[in-house]
Amino acid sequence: MLISESKIRVRYEETDQMGVVYYSNYYRYFEVGRTDWFRNLGISYKKLEEMGIFLPVVESHCRYYHSIFYDDVITVKTIVTEFTGVRIRFDYAIYRDEENEKLAEGYTLLAVTNGSIPVNLKKYNRMVYDLIKNSL
Repeated sequence: MLISESKIRVRYEETDQMGVVYYSNYYRYFEVGRTDWFRNLGISYKKLEEMGIFLPVVESHCRYYHSIFYDDVITVKTIVTEFTGVRIRFDYAIYRDEENEKLAEGYTLLAVTNGSIPVNLKKYNRMVYDLIKNSL
């Protein structure tokens, strides 16, 4: 099972006046984790798009436990928990490195499309389908 770990140092621009990360930036951290997950699988998002595979987010959720602050070093742990060929679900957990404290967790559900319409990856691109399926 492929679990990706992405280290991120929080930038000033991601915080509010109190130095706390603005809530929508957690989804950016999820995206970093998702992108790194594919990179660790051996295929980049760019390569997927060149192959005509597009993965729009159709559902997302985040539960916040503790604040993240400017200059914190965090780790986003990313794992695929569902893959049907027509959709893929990524689960995320964000930790503060210094204390290994869970700060947030969530998920995104992505559809598999050719850029215009939904497709079944098993039929559309068997190589990519097998690559993902074998990582679970």
